[in-house]
Amino acid sequence: MKRSRRKFLKALGVAALGAGMVLPKPKKINAQTKTFKWRLSTAWPTGIPLFTEMAKVLPDVVKKMSGGRLIIDIFPSGAIAPPLEGVDAVRRGVCQMAHTWPGYDIGIHPATCLLGGYAGSPNSEVMLHWIYGSDGYKLWQQFRLEKFDVIAFPGGLRPTEVFAHSHKPIRTLADLKGIKFRTVGAWADILPKLGASVITLPGGEVLPALERKVIDATEWACPGENLPMGFHEVAKYVIIPGVHQPSAPFEFVINKKAWEELPDELKAIVEEAAKITTLMSWTKIGVLDMGAMDVFKKRGNVIIELAPEVQAAAYKLGREWADGFAAKDAWFKKILDSQRKFEEGWKTVEKNRILNYE
Repeated sequence: MKRSRRKFLKALGVAALGAGMVLPKPKKINAQTKTFKWRLSTAWPTGIPLFTEMAKVLPDVVKKMSGGRLIIDIFPSGAIAPPLEGVDAVRRGVCQMAHTWPGYDIGIHPATCLLGGYAGSPNSEVMLHWIYGSDGYKLWQQFRLEKFDVIAFPGGLRPTEVFAHSHKPIRTLADLKGIKFRTVGAWADILPKLGASVITLPGGEVLPALERKVIDATEWACPGENLPMGFHEVAKYVIIPGVHQPSAPFEFVINKKAWEELPDELKAIVEEAAKITTLMSWTKIGVLDMGAMDVFKKRGNVIIELAPEVQAAAYKLGREWADGFAAKDAWFKKILDSQRKFEEGWKTVEKNRILNYE
């Protein structure tokens, strides 16, 4: 019976996605029905797509699909926990849930960057298929539970990022020398090998630092997400493509005790809502990207494409970074081997769908 219900909920979630989130009318809650109320900490300020088009999707879907039996109140960065400490807050029971980017936990375990994307990782399309069509989903959950003692679900995805908004033109390897660059995750380990210096800042502190020229350049997200951040209003150059971050999956993490208290049907709803979040955010943020570059150009920003030498160097260093950790950590190797095996297999898909109209 539970298995049938899960299948039903899965079909319901997919249908809701395809129909623009038109969900069934919730059932009324009677006096005997137990309800749950959670708090969701995010790493994001309000008003940006990471909050509105990603983190907030799951609470809205869960409320509708559960008929109000599970209400998740969402809080912006800093309201419950510091922006880079959401997972720890969940583990300690400060809140029941958090939305974050896995790579923020690189200092605890570097394999988090394999889940969140890094220079040399698969692109967003391949990552999406690895997560939901291969063993990425299972490995993600097992890893987070064993190493961090939290329940985790992938919950969000964006296209390839902008490499940087910068006060200085960056095109060649020589241009990176001495650049004060805000970044996080694996790129913070790799970038100094290209001659730049790294400053790690949470999202809310990046614009002031860029405006005051405490930093020369910053990476943050893809074009559509960067628009409301205002980086293009204070820095002249927009550098593409985001070789440091070919894809960027996000996640929801849940306190283990709070999860165990939920009945199975609510667990299934949360899990399906996380999947809906991933698919909706990927498509919505992709659409936001469509007009963003035109906005940059109209404002007078200069768009610079990285030289092939920079892109090749970033890819090479990223793969070497991953190989180094895989040689000394079992979990890192397990996830990396799975990703690379899938990525290699995906080449068949790419080869078989090449179209030639000439």
